[in-house]
Amino acid sequence: MSFMLLMMEAPGKRQERPLEDGQKAYARMMAFQKTLQDKGVLVAGEALKPDDNAIRIESIDGRRKVSDGPFTESKEIIGGFFLLNCKSRDEALEYAHMCPMSDWGIVELREIANSCFE
Repeated sequence: MSFMLLMMEAPGKRQERPLEDGQKAYARMMAFQKTLQDKGVLVAGEALKPDDNAIRIESIDGRRKVSDGPFTESKEIIGGFFLLNCKSRDEALEYAHMCPMSDWGIVELREIANSCFE
């Protein structure tokens, strides 16, 4: 079964963090990624750049609307992800609990659907 761990934090939090704290957080996340690799459950994992260069595209009344970041209305931004292949939801949840991101942000566990209609 495939699951995604989404790493979410308040907008601007990463940029406000002192360099030393950021380096420590990064080291903890890389150690967590290594654990996922060693356990054989990691499919992919990446950090995402802040949303100040992001672009949102949506349709409003049949017209495309393009919005450039940063998105001040957002309560959280997705800062990265881990894609896991686990035997069960419980196993994926165990890894979510181990993720250090929850010490300074939010870790959201989502199961990958077989189709967009699930």
